Amino acid sequence: MIEPAKRSRGIGCGLVVAVLATWAALWLFLHPDLWPDRLLNVPAAPRTVTPRGDLAADEQATIRLFRNARGSVVSISTSQLVEDVWSQNVYAVPRGTGSGLIWDDAGHVLTNFHVIEGASEATIRLADGRKFRASLVGASPEHDIAVLKIGVAFRRPPPIPIGTSRDLQVGQKVFAIGNPFGLDWTLTSGIVSALNRSLRAEGGHGTVEHLIQTDAAINPGNSGGPLLDSSGRLIGMNTAIYSPSGASAGIGFAVPVDTIMDVVPQIIAAN
Repeated sequence: MIEPAKRSRGIGCGLVVAVLATWAALWLFLHPDLWPDRLLNVPAAPRTVTPRGDLAADEQATIRLFRNARGSVVSISTSQLVEDVWSQNVYAVPRGTGSGLIWDDAGHVLTNFHVIEGASEATIRLADGRKFRASLVGASPEHDIAVLKIGVAFRRPPPIPIGTSRDLQVGQKVFAIGNPFGLDWTLTSGIVSALNRSLRAEGGHGTVEHLIQTDAAINPGNSGGPLLDSSGRLIGMNTAIYSPSGASAGIGFAVPVDTIMDVVPQIIAAN
């Protein structure tokens, strides 16, 4: 009497399981969008590229500005000669890096004095990869300006067109090109944040006057690179940042081009 009851319950449970399985299979059959791709063995459909359209006018202008000025900006690496006290051998050790710009067709290169201060040697690398050993023509530490010279016999990079800093206005766009943290030929942009700033020169060389303040990102390695206006003209040379952390905090300074135009010809003429 017990066995038939057990079989009846077993058959009933089996029927319930079969009905549920059939219902689940039918539901999945009617909803194939819920099936995992690995079960369907269907590869993911490729995405279609959406046409961008024309670049905005200001983007095109910035691209042209960078392309026109890039070849005139250089990377500067310095080294210092040291003597081994045991072997008395003299060898060069890396000291630092910075930026510079081609000043004229005679091979003069403009940079900050603090970029080459204390260095025994300086090597200049052009945008096309060529490297030249530079000689120091002269410097004005109180203006944080130094003039180097390289011998470029052919394919000489053109100097950047000269602008003026006397008519700069707070709010106008500016562009900086340099080698921050060794990342060569980097472009950043911003505005003129303030004018006629003063800053203590590195190494106790007095105070640099009439600096341009900008929020264009300027970091270690940008020193000596050009600050350009929206026409691609040289309006200053990036020289320092104000930053508690040592990186860009939105306050950078540049020696105005009018100061450069007064000082650099005198340095070249005196040597």
